[in-house]
Amino acid sequence: MTTKKEEAGKTGLTKLSDLYTLAKKSKKKKLAVAVAHDEHVLEAICAVDKMGLVEAILIGNEAKIKAIALNLKLDLGKMKIVNEVVDVNAVRIAVKMVKDKQADILMKGNVPTATFLRGVLDKENGLRKGDVLSHFALFEVPTYHKLLGLSDAAMIPAPDFKTKVAIINNSVEFMNRLGYAKPKVAILAAVEMVNESMPATMEAALLSKMNQRGQIKNCIIDGPLAYDNAVSMESAKHKGIVSDVAGDADLLIVPDIEAGNILYKAFGFSANAKLAACVLGAAAPIVLTSRSDTEESKQASIVMAAAISQ
Repeated sequence: MTTKKEEAGKTGLTKLSDLYTLAKKSKKKKLAVAVAHDEHVLEAICAVDKMGLVEAILIGNEAKIKAIALNLKLDLGKMKIVNEVVDVNAVRIAVKMVKDKQADILMKGNVPTATFLRGVLDKENGLRKGDVLSHFALFEVPTYHKLLGLSDAAMIPAPDFKTKVAIINNSVEFMNRLGYAKPKVAILAAVEMVNESMPATMEAALLSKMNQRGQIKNCIIDGPLAYDNAVSMESAKHKGIVSDVAGDADLLIVPDIEAGNILYKAFGFSANAKLAACVLGAAAPIVLTSRSDTEESKQASIVMAAAISQ
């Protein structure tokens, strides 16, 4: 009889270092970095470049990029630098490179997120694929037996039902490309029982039924599930929950950005979790890191985007 950890090893990823193994097996990806004159971003890119996992194209103020590299003793090697001192133009160039298939991944550098996303969402020259961009994070939580996905913790404040379907589809498609044949998706709420006075539980039940009817594909959905019975088999058994997802979730879908953001930060600051994160829903994965993210997280985010199959 196999343990849960052994089963997870066969069907999914158990630690973030598995992403590096996946990326090494995949074709080397080209990374277009918009407004690349940023110390933390350049440090992360150089670290991943040394591993041979990406080929970076740096778009931004060339003088500043080289000054940062010199100051931090970073080896830019054979990285291509496209000199553009106007941030909006640098974003436009980086986005166009991805749109024209000259690059596989887009990354935000030293530019406001709003400016960056305007370039991504430009109706004529952007990377629109659907109506919804969503944030996806993959955590290595020390107390959990495999990696755990979370969406959406950063992009959509109060998703309606249609948007929640899009968030799930974005995340599931990405996890499929990471090698998850059918990720187990837990739709989180405060309780595991359907309660008409708690809209999150009603929507969770509908999402679960849509999955059963084949309206949401390539995953197994259950909900509503409270957080404890989504990640603890013992808790699920104690409450009499019979589910393929309960206690073994691959992906947590939260009801709103407050719940997602709190859980995201609790994992990192209280559970000492490691993470990788991307923005999904565009024509290519987007690496959009925060200055508060660790160097390890920035590197892992680039590697996760590089690890997906074409």
